[in-house]
Amino acid sequence: MFNFAFIKLNTIKLKVAITRKEHFNSAHRLHNPKWSNEKNKEIFGKCNNVNYHGHNYDLEVKVIGYVDEETGYVIDTKYLSEIIKSKVLEKFDHKNLNLDVEEFKFLNPTVENIAILVFRLLRPHIEKKYELKIKLYETPRNFVEYPYE
Repeated sequence: MFNFAFIKLNTIKLKVAITRKEHFNSAHRLHNPKWSNEKNKEIFGKCNNVNYHGHNYDLEVKVIGYVDEETGYVIDTKYLSEIIKSKVLEKFDHKNLNLDVEEFKFLNPTVENIAILVFRLLRPHIEKKYELKIKLYETPRNFVEYPYE
């Protein structure tokens, strides 16, 4: 029988995905200013509430790459945690996305657009050698993935 304990893992290029989960609470209103109030209510329903509404978002940030021979990491999860907190959570948590987040002043803060923005906020801080994927849950049953392939 072959003993796998003797394999030197660092001689094999192993591609691994590591995921960091985070959580934030935000309010928003889905609204297209080019449309009438009636059309906005028809398309967005309760999500068009003039007084906004909130969600408890769950965020998964997945980094995919090769295991570093020296550290055994794909990416240092402490670093990943720090950039998510500084670039995303501080910007979104306990905020009104329409009023408090500059990027949503003229962009409808749908879960799709939030996920794309999260990606764009994090991408410059994660080396290009890594793939980056975002999964954002607006509710336990509604979530988006970006990029999607």
